[in-house]
Amino acid sequence: MTGIRQTSLPLATGVTLNVALAGDPANPPIILLHGFPESHRTWRHQIPALAERYFVIAPDQRGYANSSKPDGVEAYAADRIAADVFALADALVVDRFTLVGHDWGGAIAWMAALREPKRVARLAIVNAPHPQVFQRKLFDDPGQRRASQYIRFFRETELDRAPDKTGLEQFLLSLFGEHLQVTVPREEQAIYLEQWSQPGALTAMLNWYRATQIVVPAMDEDPPRPSWIDGPFPLQPQPTLVIWGMRDRGLLPCLLDGLETLIPDYRIVQIRDAGHFAPWEKPEEVTSALLEWLAARPAQ
Repeated sequence: MTGIRQTSLPLATGVTLNVALAGDPANPPIILLHGFPESHRTWRHQIPALAERYFVIAPDQRGYANSSKPDGVEAYAADRIAADVFALADALVVDRFTLVGHDWGGAIAWMAALREPKRVARLAIVNAPHPQVFQRKLFDDPGQRRASQYIRFFRETELDRAPDKTGLEQFLLSLFGEHLQVTVPREEQAIYLEQWSQPGALTAMLNWYRATQIVVPAMDEDPPRPSWIDGPFPLQPQPTLVIWGMRDRGLLPCLLDGLETLIPDYRIVQIRDAGHFAPWEKPEEVTSALLEWLAARPAQ
């Protein structure tokens, strides 16, 4: 029962998500959250293997692919997106689950796991920085500040106002080829362009960046330092696996600094020759790391 099936689920949060499901619903549930600028296909290589032992739930998050694209920047505030995770679990009559997130999906996973530890049994993160570490490095590490200037561009760009095929193709080339230096298979390029071409899609995707409260200083800027980045931060209550593609050019390995002080039950797997999109750049390594850790840390 490992075939992937897709369904459209209206949620109590007011959005309808396209969701890929695989595996036996009687098995332990695991929710996979993709990031920018993708869809549930981020996990296309992991889903079949996970579905042999788990009930896999992989949504297109709000604003992406075949899910709802509500209007307004405020609709993409992190707390609203995190609420979708629990509303999705409720819609599938799932109480406690393992949560896995990549990129923006990881940012939401960090938040959701902290807020609802009784429901999130285990947490796995792939190339997504811990919020306190990320904000601190944006102030203190010139390399990470430089690597994150794309966030300022995404907030300010007008590319999404009237995107055309040429503009979207250039966006794809700039993001993957020039900034991240990742080669996207041609068949996947076509899928990206089709998803991004849907009405409102590019605006919705960029609104995740416009809605975030993370401060990204310009290289020559010295803004006030947020007090919360130097004070105590809640410890991560779940067993947590962090998988990191060490050749990520947007989220640098410095973002791993100090994680062991924030996560009592912590394991790190570094994939030396993977970049930002480790789930499909090095799928076997990511799948193996997930399966081995899940087996070693059964949900309580």
